[in-house]
Order: sequence, then structure tokens, then C-alpha cells
Amino acid sequence: MTGRFGFRETGRPRHSFTSSTFPEAHSRMYIIEPKQKYFVGIDSDGCVFDTMELKHKECFIPNIIKYYNLQSISKYAREAAEFVNLYSKSRGINRFPALVEALEWLQKRPEVQARGVEITIPQSLRDWIATETKLGNPALKAKVDAEGDPDLTHALEWSEKVNKTVSEFVHGVPPYPMVRESLEKLAGQADMLVCSATPNEALTAEWNEHDVAKYVTAICGQESGNKKETLANAAKYDKDHSLMIGDAPGDYKAAVANDCLFYPINPGEEEASWQRFHDEAIDRFLGGSFAGEYQQKLLEEFDSFLPEKPKWRVVG
Repeated sequence: MTGRFGFRETGRPRHSFTSSTFPEAHSRMYIIEPKQKYFVGIDSDGCVFDTMELKHKECFIPNIIKYYNLQSISKYAREAAEFVNLYSKSRGINRFPALVEALEWLQKRPEVQARGVEITIPQSLRDWIATETKLGNPALKAKVDAEGDPDLTHALEWSEKVNKTVSEFVHGVPPYPMVRESLEKLAGQADMLVCSATPNEALTAEWNEHDVAKYVTAICGQESGNKKETLANAAKYDKDHSLMIGDAPGDYKAAVANDCLFYPINPGEEEASWQRFHDEAIDRFLGGSFAGEYQQKLLEEFDSFLPEKPKWRVVG
């Protein structure tokens, strides 16, 4: 494969979990107790629910503009944040690195420079992102309480406002067609785990609102750790018996890091992706013919959907 996301067997040793305690998914890494032969991790926003556009365009981006004083360049701020979160290979990353990346793109836009707008990215925010794996409000609040850094305090205020806006805006958005049917087909065959960068409170509300939480063992959002950490649960299953379903390159990378197979939900073709998953991919996964040529074809198709660089001009 010539694209960025070619699947390769890593050959790494599989992990061993010895703990008999299974902590709450909302507070720390969730450790699964296998009940089925197969394991399936499932992303949520933009994968199961058509909420990505709604959340970012109506909840995240207006608050970025407000809290980071981007009113005079709101058009470009919106374009940068939409590119990072929706229309690039960064799609689906955690909100804090996504905020930094959007600001970095703004620094490179000649239109922003021509308007004399200085884009500052707090070093303390970069440092926290680089060292913390549970990139959520609880971890950030603990850092703020301990050190009182004003830039981290501001980032926490922004993030809390985003959550409040999401709770007000996002409801009545059902799963994509064939999601429920796919979960029903996997029920009794695979242990399923929600593996998402979204806060647990929002995930739990959305999965319960549409009565699909009953299909999964646990809901693991950003407070539980990153996707790579959550998918470490796949180590408790035999080779090629674990699968991650996602709509973003970050989902694929987390799968590869844990020797999981990967099924892509192609951005913009979600309904067709779920139909194919239900009609053929599930049977291939359970029947042992998913790995290899079939998965490679899916990955090559997936790699073509999202660009690395924007169409608009950048400098530097």
C-alpha cells in the first residue's frame, strides 16, 4: 500500500493482565473480563452517530472563536478548525491537541498575518498535552488546582463551556442506518467496547438515549485514557479475534498499536460503510477471512478520503 496508513503486523508480544479488579471506565483504564471469543472496539462520534458536524460547527468552533479572541478572523478560524477536526487526517483527535493544531494552521495563513492578528499557543498547554494521556477535564482540572497556570485555567474554561454547549445542542441524533443491526449481529459473538475521545458523560447520554448501550460491555471516553490505552484490552483475545471500528486515522493507529484488525467507516459514506460491515465484514471477521487482502483493500480506500494538507494557502 502506498498511502500513509498501510496495515502491517507488528509482531509485538501480547500483553498480560493479572488484575482481578475491573475499575469503572469513567475514572481510569477499563480492563475487560472476556466473555466471548471476539472483541470489537467502536468509536462513537462520526462513526456510530452523525454528530461530528453538529458538535464541531455549533459547539466547539464558536467557543474557540470566543475564548481565544478570534472574532476578527472568524472565517479563517472556522476553516482551520473544521479542517483539523472534520476534513483532514487529524479527524477525530482529542479536543486539546486539535485546538493547538487549528491555532498552528492559523499562524500559517497569510490572511491572518495580513490582518495583524497574533496567534499565541500557550506553552503550558503544549507541555500538558505532551505528558498527560487522559486528556480530559478531570485531569486538566487537577493540573489547574495544583499549579494555577492561567493558560491552563483558560483552556479548562473553554473545554467546560464546550461540554455545556454540547449538552444543550446534541440530542435526537440517532445512530447511522445499520449500526443497530450490526450490533445485534455481533451480540453473543463479541465483547464490544466503546472506545472514544469524547467525554464519558456525553457518550453515556447518547448511547442510552438511543438504546444501544445495552450492546456494549463498557463506555470508555477520554477520562479512561486514549484509544490506544483502551484498546489494550484486545490483548486478552486470540490473534485476529479483535477489531476496531472507526472513522479516523487515529482509530486505525490505535488498532495497529494493539494488533487489532481495523474496519473503516469512510467519512461522507457512513451509511454505505455500515451496510457493508453488516452484510459482509462481520461474517469475514467471525469467519477468519478479514485479515490480509480484504482489510488491505478497505484501508487503501479509506486512505483516499482525508487529505494531510488544506487546499488554502499557507506560509512558513
